[in-house]
Amino acid sequence: MTFRTALLFGAAVLSGLTLAPQFPVTGGNYGVIAEAHAETAPATSTDPKVSHAETYKLLTLFGSIFDLVRANYVDPVSDRELITNALNGMLSGLDPHSSYMTEKQYADMQVQTTGKFGGLGLEVQGEDGHVRVVSPIDGTPAWRAGIKPGDYIVAIDGHNIDGSPLNDAVEKMRGKPDTKITLTLIRAKTPKPVIVTLTREIIHIEAVKSALYDKTGYIRIPQFTEDTSEELHKAYDELLKKAGGKLTGGLVLDLRNDPGGLLTQAIDVASSFISNGEIVSTRARHPKDSQRWDAKGHDMTDGMPIVVLINGGSASASEIVSGALQDHHRAVLIGTKSFGKGSVQTIMPIPGNGAVRLTTARYYTPSGRSIQGLGIVPDVSVKESREEPAFSIREADLSHILKNQGGNQTKPPQRSDLPPLASQLPEEPPANWPAFDVTKPTTDFQLQEGLRLVRSMAGVAAPDPVAALPPLPAPAPVSDKTTPAKNEASHH
Repeated sequence: MTFRTALLFGAAVLSGLTLAPQFPVTGGNYGVIAEAHAETAPATSTDPKVSHAETYKLLTLFGSIFDLVRANYVDPVSDRELITNALNGMLSGLDPHSSYMTEKQYADMQVQTTGKFGGLGLEVQGEDGHVRVVSPIDGTPAWRAGIKPGDYIVAIDGHNIDGSPLNDAVEKMRGKPDTKITLTLIRAKTPKPVIVTLTREIIHIEAVKSALYDKTGYIRIPQFTEDTSEELHKAYDELLKKAGGKLTGGLVLDLRNDPGGLLTQAIDVASSFISNGEIVSTRARHPKDSQRWDAKGHDMTDGMPIVVLINGGSASASEIVSGALQDHHRAVLIGTKSFGKGSVQTIMPIPGNGAVRLTTARYYTPSGRSIQGLGIVPDVSVKESREEPAFSIREADLSHILKNQGGNQTKPPQRSDLPPLASQLPEEPPANWPAFDVTKPTTDFQLQEGLRLVRSMAGVAAPDPVAALPPLPAPAPVSDKTTPAKNEASHH
């Protein structure tokens, strides 16, 4: 039987669109999806002490409690709602990414992976009954309205949603294009709620964004959708044309805040920079279901120097790509530790009743590392200049996470090929670094340091962006004398 396998998003949902990165396929955080083959294994208990008779008793217990709730709960509840809640409880108790999807949720997930949907362009996450913004999608209504990562959505059109299921909040944010919606936000360091009114529209996630910075190429992948690999090659070819046939300053690949997406696309993207060798492998409960994917024999850049930018929002598919490039010493990773989702989910359709999203394997980087709960540690630690969310959630912070079986690495792999400049990059922006502005690349500290590093790797001039900053103002002089306060007697 063929199932849809997803190394999905990290832990959120695209609000106003479809169940997204942290909800669609990896039910809790960012992801990747791929076509894979799996076979249903015999239904066997992991506990040899539990007999079929005992299992029957437990199912009878479930039926008894079901009848009690249906007959005595304070408000009438449909049988479908009770059963759906029970199914979700069974699956979510296993790990944060396993869940049951209704027919509508399953259809939404399938739309999500195409990169087109209707809504606001928000990636959101459930957090103890609250709806937290993971990230607005570039160029969408949410992005234009200035909604920030770390914001909490507490009301929709004036109606409180705190404590509501995440799916309910997402449904409320969806709607017909050209209709308005008002969100009430709680933002760190802002004393009053922030109220924004947005207009829903059809959202199209750009598979790839690119720019040329003085013969240095820049490519950003916001999410791994069906067109990502194809668009990556188009963007690279376009950069070559703009640069006169050669990117003499190297290439920066930006995977920050990329929640994941399709596994097949992650493999294709990594293969675009690696000529041979393993890209990623998965290990399932049954050895026959484990798989390995290798590079396809062509590095489109012919060994060009590459720097990869990652942060805590880089999850699943983006961790597969960055992990493969790091293990093959094909790129230098700079930024902050990634999200840490190292599991694979398989979508198992149930005809007429949605689908089950079940964690079926762990994935491993080419060196055999499992990043589950740990994340990818960059080769060079460089903090962001953008304001950090009030609360930063990673895989390790979620409930019932899958155990790591294959690595406890907390430091980047030992590398002897790093350029001398790598050890000289400042870890955080200086005090006089300009405030981050998403429309001004010169304010992006990680990007500027990445450009500087890759240019040094390519053997071209790599000016220090910090050196070009205006000097800090001189501190105010401190007097060694005290001046009596007004209306206060001075005693001599």
